[in-house]
Amino acid sequence: MSDPNQFELNDPPSDGITNICFSPDNSKNLLVSSWDSTLRLYNTTANQLICKSEGESALLDCCFGQNSVAFSGSVEKKVKMHDLNTGSETVLGEHEKGVRCVEWSSETSSLYTGSWDATIQVWDPRSQASQQTVNLPEKVFSMDLLNNKLAVAMAGRRIHIYDVRDMSQPWQVRDTTLKYMLKCIRLMPNVEGFACSSVEGRVALEFFESSREDKKYAFKSHRQVIYDNEVVYPVNALAFHPTYGTFASGGSDCFVNIWDGVNRKRVKQYPGYPEEIASLAFSPDGSMLAIASSYTFDEGERDRESDTIFIRHLQDSEVRPRTINQ
Repeated sequence: MSDPNQFELNDPPSDGITNICFSPDNSKNLLVSSWDSTLRLYNTTANQLICKSEGESALLDCCFGQNSVAFSGSVEKKVKMHDLNTGSETVLGEHEKGVRCVEWSSETSSLYTGSWDATIQVWDPRSQASQQTVNLPEKVFSMDLLNNKLAVAMAGRRIHIYDVRDMSQPWQVRDTTLKYMLKCIRLMPNVEGFACSSVEGRVALEFFESSREDKKYAFKSHRQVIYDNEVVYPVNALAFHPTYGTFASGGSDCFVNIWDGVNRKRVKQYPGYPEEIASLAFSPDGSMLAIASSYTFDEGERDRESDTIFIRHLQDSEVRPRTINQ
């Protein structure tokens, strides 16, 4: 792709990218997990791979912790802590099935992992042990943690919201308006609600306060008309802009859209990435959008393009909410 506002990262993973996330403390550092069993740390400013940890099994998720520490969850059930300075790793423990999601809370200094075994485990890295197991009705597909809220999207279109200070029961149990399998859930920057997406080319915005229930809605996205037939693509990735509260969606149509959820408008579209959009992340200062172009195997085995991570430098007009008359 020829675009002066974005570039490809050097030394990308060699198999499916599962997550990309910026360091909350440093807008230039990007963490990447993938099916090639590696955890990679990039300096996006220098376009340089600065740390690579190679494991024995595919990584399904990753997140930053504190003080140059990162965490990962693998398809082989392991939860690992990684020292990004030395490249060393420590196994904190295991789930009974693959570890789909890992989320760090600076509020509680704990790690929260969601698994296909239909549990969340809470880990204290200092003791290198699980402190609590939370049983869920279905296996975990996606999680997001912000401030004291943990959002969990599961099979069966189930959504639980937890307060991480008390995981004994859900803070809210939600009924989503989406009718098909959930792919991604992300909390709004103001933690007043969340966005979730499905395999059926839809995104829903929902709010926690009952007084705002009338504000929730779902809309169609990532669809194309081909030979007079509408083709619907899964919406694999969501990410909220940290300042404006607009959000990006990425689909198996290889497109990225920027949405103004308040005014229900699309602000920007970036078409034509070489592969499906597997993951998205805004930098903490909102100046960059990282885009993982990587096949998610929603069509089974097929010929596919190489895995690529794009870093896009954003203009204010690309992410600022639209005014009503625009």
